Amino acid sequence: MNSCYRVNTMKTLRAFHQWIVNILAILAAILVLCGCLSKPPLHKQTFTFGAPPTASGGAVAGDRVLGIRHLRIAPPFDGRSLVYRTGEFSYVRDPYAEFLDPPEEELMAPVRGWLSRAGGFSEVVDAGSALKPNTVVEINVTQLYGDFRWSDHACAVVTMHLVFFEARNGVPTKPILQQEYSRSIPVTAPSAAALMEGWNQAFGGIFAEVASDLRRSPWDKSATVRTTNK
Repeated sequence: MNSCYRVNTMKTLRAFHQWIVNILAILAAILVLCGCLSKPPLHKQTFTFGAPPTASGGAVAGDRVLGIRHLRIAPPFDGRSLVYRTGEFSYVRDPYAEFLDPPEEELMAPVRGWLSRAGGFSEVVDAGSALKPNTVVEINVTQLYGDFRWSDHACAVVTMHLVFFEARNGVPTKPILQQEYSRSIPVTAPSAAALMEGWNQAFGGIFAEVASDLRRSPWDKSATVRTTNK
């Protein structure tokens, strides 16, 4: 009799244990489901740089043709994902916010627009164009990130180095202007959309300064028409 009692007790304990396990599994599933439903789904966003505003007539196009010899963005900012600075030596890539195309390609058209609008060039062409430039520029972007170390002081950071050369038939000869430009623009929030607005503002300010520096540069005006007409 004692043996039967012990067997029944063991069966009862096993059944009770299994019931507890099942209840806990159900509760865990409910908690996970509630957690997923309470958070908005994360959707990947894609961005592109804004086009510069239409010229208001302040800059007059000259005879010079500018060729963009190269436009490069330094690692780790050259990927499609937006980069945020989160600490003194730490950066992260946002897996849910990226450029539509690689940033070097995205930036090319706006840069042409800014230089054409404010630089006083008759044309701004890419490398390999049939139109031979008499001025060329090398553009290297060394910093392109959102400084999100402090959420209430977020900034859009851009640093770039530009070198302009005189050119004959598109081949660089002597340098005209070599300068590094940097901007840190406060943004309304530590977000991808606010960062893009800040970057557009930063690039606009940089190229306005570039245009001002070019107007003070010692260009060889006598060679302009002769080189352009070849």
